[in-house]
Amino acid sequence: MATSVTPIARARSIRRAREAARAADRNSVLVLLPVATLLVVGLGAILSASSVIARIERGDQFFYFKRQIMWAVLGVGVLIIAIRIPYHLYKKYSGVIFGLSVVGLAATWAIGSSRGGSQRWIEVGPITLQASEFSKFAVVVFLAAALSRKQHYLDNLGHFLLPVAGSLGVTALLLMIQPDLGTTILISATAIAMLLASTTPLRFVFGLTAFGTAGALASALTQPYQLARIRGFLDPAADPLGYGLQPLQSLVALGTGGWFGVGLGASRARWSFLPNAHTDFIFSIIGEETGLAGSLTIVALFAVLAVVGISVARRAPDMFGRLLAIGLVSWLSFQALINIGGVAVVLPITGVPLPFVSSGGSAMLANMAAAGVLVNIARATARGGKATS
Repeated sequence: MATSVTPIARARSIRRAREAARAADRNSVLVLLPVATLLVVGLGAILSASSVIARIERGDQFFYFKRQIMWAVLGVGVLIIAIRIPYHLYKKYSGVIFGLSVVGLAATWAIGSSRGGSQRWIEVGPITLQASEFSKFAVVVFLAAALSRKQHYLDNLGHFLLPVAGSLGVTALLLMIQPDLGTTILISATAIAMLLASTTPLRFVFGLTAFGTAGALASALTQPYQLARIRGFLDPAADPLGYGLQPLQSLVALGTGGWFGVGLGASRARWSFLPNAHTDFIFSIIGEETGLAGSLTIVALFAVLAVVGISVARRAPDMFGRLLAIGLVSWLSFQALINIGGVAVVLPITGVPLPFVSSGGSAMLANMAAAGVLVNIARATARGGKATS
């Protein structure tokens, strides 16, 4: 005998569906709000931080600011496109996306340009691209697809090694050739978060973590520039004009800011005291000009993005969407943590930029793509599992 659904039960079901849809739509807005705020704050900070070095290097104090506006506009375009692409398509083409990432990293090693002892950039006319930024997105997509496809077989070492350990190993190898330990650590931490959110047995996660940690330590202890960064973290005052210059000047800038800062555009650190002020150390300039209040606001924006991203993952319609959201929000959150930790000298400097804020085109495009995919997953939840198109 068929059971009938009472009007009360039907009404409750409809109400729950509407509440879930409202929560998902709210999440999509809450993803965009901190991203938009960070983008605007970043442009303002770059205008101040880059003015001196831009005049010295380019003869135009607005050079890096104008270039970042261009990347921001392109980034908004990427964001809109990513919002409209059904996230399920990334699963279908995950192998292609990862393959293109490997080609980009290999091309960087073969024909890339070198700066500061690292070969991380590909120059195409006036445009410089950093393949490692796009590899973050590619690895997250590939791992989400592999883990969701094999979620019932991950207790088998063979099913785990080839797609998961294999993809991470290839990416790490190509990154360390550059060398780029910071991005390697970031991708590894993101992968571990995704593994913990999947059905992967903990023994495999711990084994991969131990192997990766050993590799990172070996690299850090054998590469001169990485050893210098560790020394700069442990005792920057021992060499204030060498490896301790950036950590010390960063702390000076943050300390000068006090509670509410020295005022917008009034930074002293940008006057060639702090190298890379508009890129890796943009947070120092924000702290100097807006004080502890401004610094904590930036931290709060990333915290909101992290919490909302986790909420998007929990409500995702399927395992792929869940793992994809976890991977994207882990990548952005860990990168912000590593950057801010290095600037505040509570972590060694790694050279990773502050998402949505630091000057740089490749990072901007990759970060905006990640935000767009998060919004698409949230909207798919609001529409009962159908990704927006």
